[in-house]
Amino acid sequence: MLPKLVTPKYEMIVPSTGETVTYRPYVVREEKILLIAIESRSEIAVEKAVTEIIKTCVESPIDIKKLTTFDIEFMFITLRSKSVGEGVKINPPCDHCEERNEHKIDLEKVTVKNLEDAIDKHIKLTDDISLDLRWQTLDDRLKESERETETETMINTIAHSIETIYSGEEIFAAKDVKLKEIINFVESLNSDQFVEVCEVLGKAPALNYKMEFECEHCGEKNERELKGLIDFFT
Repeated sequence: MLPKLVTPKYEMIVPSTGETVTYRPYVVREEKILLIAIESRSEIAVEKAVTEIIKTCVESPIDIKKLTTFDIEFMFITLRSKSVGEGVKINPPCDHCEERNEHKIDLEKVTVKNLEDAIDKHIKLTDDISLDLRWQTLDDRLKESERETETETMINTIAHSIETIYSGEEIFAAKDVKLKEIINFVESLNSDQFVEVCEVLGKAPALNYKMEFECEHCGEKNERELKGLIDFFT
C-alpha cells in the first residue's frame, strides 16, 4: 500500500461572522479543477470551481450557501496562499501602452475593504415603506449570471439582497416571499430609490489589494486596485 502524505491544518476567520474554521491547503486534485475553469475563460466556471475547492478543503462545518461573496473570495485567497505560496503572478496590461507585464501579488497583504465600516443597510423608501438589505452570497451571484442584460442583473441583485420589507405595521421576510414578487417590487422603485439601494450595495465589503508596477515596455508607472476574485487571475 502506498504511503499517505500528511497535509498540514490551518485556521482562518470567516470575515462576515468572525467564526474560526479549520482548513487544509488544496492539492493537485483540487488545483486541476481550478485550472480547467481558468482555461475556459468563464468567470462563472472560476467561481464554481472556487466554491467547490472551499467545500472540499474547509474541514469545519459550514454552510457555503450562506457565505457572502467577500467571504468566499477571502477564504479562497487564504487557501491559495497556503497552497501555492504567498505570492502569485499575474499579467496585467499597462494603462498607458496596454502591453502586459508580469507582476507578483503578495497574498498576505490582500484585505477585505469596508469590513469594519458601519454601513446602514436599512433604507427608507417612503413614509410607510422601508427595507433591510443583506450582503450578496456567491450562490446569489451565480443565479444572477443567467440573466441576459446588465439591467436584469442589477434588478436581480437587489431582489436577492433584500432581507426584509416593512409596510406600515406589516413585516415581510424576503425568504417567505416568491422571488417574482420581490422582483416586481424592485421594478416598482422610482429612479432615486433604485439608485439609493444600488449605492448601499456598492459599499459592500470586497477583496482589495493595491498594486503598483512600472511598465517594462513604456516605463510608465501603473497604480491599480484589485477588487474581486477574477482580478487575481488576470
